[in-house]
Amino acid sequence: MMGRAHFVISTGLSVSVLGLTGHTITIPVVVVAALSSLLPDIDEPNSLLVSRAIPKTVIRVFQLFLLLAAAGICFLGKPFAPWNFVVALFIMIFTMLPNRRLKNVIMFLCGIGLLTLGNQFIPWNYIAGAILIIVPFLPHRGLTHTLYGLTGWTLILFFATGDRSIWLAGGLSYMLHILADSLTNRGIRILPPFHFVLRFRIMSTGTFKGTLIEYLCMGATVGVVWFTFFIDSYLTGG
Repeated sequence: MMGRAHFVISTGLSVSVLGLTGHTITIPVVVVAALSSLLPDIDEPNSLLVSRAIPKTVIRVFQLFLLLAAAGICFLGKPFAPWNFVVALFIMIFTMLPNRRLKNVIMFLCGIGLLTLGNQFIPWNYIAGAILIIVPFLPHRGLTHTLYGLTGWTLILFFATGDRSIWLAGGLSYMLHILADSLTNRGIRILPPFHFVLRFRIMSTGTFKGTLIEYLCMGATVGVVWFTFFIDSYLTGG
């Protein structure tokens, strides 16, 4: 499914399930559910989550910074000639990498930055930093789309927050994302190294049928959210 469908369906259904089972729905619960709905696709540089977190403007600024660094090395490193020119040329070539590769580099550097400079955000700096360092080396629909990824993220939320509603919302939203991907023709390898693929072949992303199913599911999710949180006020005229 596309990112917007994951966002609407996984967030809406997970929050609705918690609401129907008597859990208090707070802003952190909704935020975690929304983040978890997109998190499995963090291994895809062009996914909705990564594209919003690292827009083209950030990439252009990063490229400009690299070019300035190359110029600085070239002119200030003359005592080390010709190696200053070699390093500067290497950096200039590096700036011409495809955007998806540069996004991976930016994520990796942000991960290192969080681990080394984010002490005021403990433990989230270690959690986010470790994720950002590992993710650039993962194939799409790999580790993040497995039971290991689901279990790991749920346990992180459990130990980091201790809030039952938060870790339930995050785990459920994450699970709904990978289950939705199992509806596609490609499916997901839910438990590697076993070769079993969870695949229902109901839809193919990017086709008319796939888009129609996405919109139908999003519409149904909106209906579930309305029934869960707004029907009482509608019936009472409030």
